[in-house]
Amino acid sequence: MKILIVGATGRVAAKLIAQLALEGHEILAGARSPEKVLKDHHVTPLKLDLHDDLEALSKIVKDVDVIYFVAGSRGRDLLQTDAFGAVKIIQAAEKNHINRFIMLSSAFSLEPEQWKNQGIESLLDYNIAKFFADNYLVHQSNLDYTILQATALIDGEGSHRINLNEHSSSKNTIQNVAETLAAIIKFNNTTKKIIKMSDGVTLIDEALKQV
Repeated sequence: MKILIVGATGRVAAKLIAQLALEGHEILAGARSPEKVLKDHHVTPLKLDLHDDLEALSKIVKDVDVIYFVAGSRGRDLLQTDAFGAVKIIQAAEKNHINRFIMLSSAFSLEPEQWKNQGIESLLDYNIAKFFADNYLVHQSNLDYTILQATALIDGEGSHRINLNEHSSSKNTIQNVAETLAAIIKFNNTTKKIIKMSDGVTLIDEALKQV
């Protein structure tokens, strides 16, 4: 497939790009600093700034089969990047008839009642930004979306095994998240789904087959 990655220099994005390249996909890697994108013959870096308006972004976000939105400001630019940046990419996808859209999000983005719980209270503003972006994708677009809600990201070697939804726990290796994102496009049953994940016991493909 021809795939656009939005936010291509992030921690998850780098491993996602490596996994998709390994599988032979053609990747357009959109980033504010394209010179920092992973170097690979399957990867074409693109200058993509989420502060730009919809018209400018629509000239870049086109002619692909799938869009992954994995951009994140790590709390520094929540409104323009995590919230409205995502909305503009969704709008650009619709404008250019790109139906498949995969969003990386927070485990509790759509559960405000959880936001003050111990351990995630510091993510309040991030969860608010993702709440609006995710709701826009689900309720105000017609895209074939998947929202992958990851629990806390940690470094380390991926186990290739995950738990989903009510069985998910508190931690995710970045490698497991990247591999799960890459695998989502292999399964039609993941469309129009919100999936919560963590490291776990089930092989990634087997877990996604059961969504």
